[in-house]
Amino acid sequence: MITASQLRAARALLGIDQKTLAAMAGVSLPTIQRMEASDGNVRGIIDTLTKVAEALDKAGIELIGDNASSTTGGRGVRLKDPTPPS
Repeated sequence: MITASQLRAARALLGIDQKTLAAMAGVSLPTIQRMEASDGNVRGIIDTLTKVAEALDKAGIELIGDNASSTTGGRGVRLKDPTPPS
């Protein structure tokens, strides 16, 4: 699961706009806009959510879900070393 707030925070950490994230994930700009306008958990086609999550992961973003290991135990994003290009 990913929340709209996590998605916006992830973009902010990377310093990218919605259009750039859409291109990175191979989805449309309106899709990213809808995802970020959601309340709570982002809903949508699993394939689309997976593409966005994978694009963020490759860019160095780790999405942290409820009860996942973190210093505070809350939701958020964590900046990590990006995956080297293959």
